[in-house]
Amino acid sequence: MSQKPQDPDRQPDSSAGIYCFMDVVAKQAEEYAARHTTPMSALLEEIEHFTLTRTPYPSMLTGRVEGRFLQLVVQMSGPRHIVDIGTFTGYSALAMAEALPHDGKILTIDHNPRYAEVAQNFFDRSSSGFKITLRTGEALAILKTLPDAKSDLVFIDADKENYSAYYRESMRILRDGGLILADNALWYGRIFDPKDSESQAMAEFNEMVNADDRAEKLFLTIRDGIYLIRKRVSVE
Repeated sequence: MSQKPQDPDRQPDSSAGIYCFMDVVAKQAEEYAARHTTPMSALLEEIEHFTLTRTPYPSMLTGRVEGRFLQLVVQMSGPRHIVDIGTFTGYSALAMAEALPHDGKILTIDHNPRYAEVAQNFFDRSSSGFKITLRTGEALAILKTLPDAKSDLVFIDADKENYSAYYRESMRILRDGGLILADNALWYGRIFDPKDSESQAMAEFNEMVNADDRAEKLFLTIRDGIYLIRKRVSVE
């Protein structure tokens, strides 16, 4: 889920060239990438269509390229317990659930009851929906109830001003060797010249992760940026 910026159509005067470049070239690259990516399941395609046509924030959709990336990460890393911070219409949670083994579990969290209901309806129609538990409420408070070092993978894709707090809790609940994937790490290019609280929060989050010696990290320029982070294995 990509959180809607305060004014998604406005291009700041001081760096308009950067934003225009990303709008034009990234869109073309994204369309090309989607054509060269294995399609998602019929239900995920339905969620995509619903999100694009029946919600006010279509840019918050995870979509085919990122969805398939999440599935491949799950398939390659073999997690059993995933935490999905930011459900929206359920695309990312269901994409990962489809890639999980039968005994895998996903806890997905969203603060908006309306979208939680939409997502749950999709989960109920999926043969993989039984792997998903949806909780509605403030994500940070829910994360604080989870045990230390019991999660294998965390996907962060919610309100940007809390990313740093979500990261700190994610590192606590992750086992050694576990993964964090943080969406919107580029934040529409606004991290390069942050002028609002969300952009500043994302820029600070990226710098915090980069400086964290507990983590191995790879900054990926997939769509709006994905920060791939691995919690180092402790050496006794």
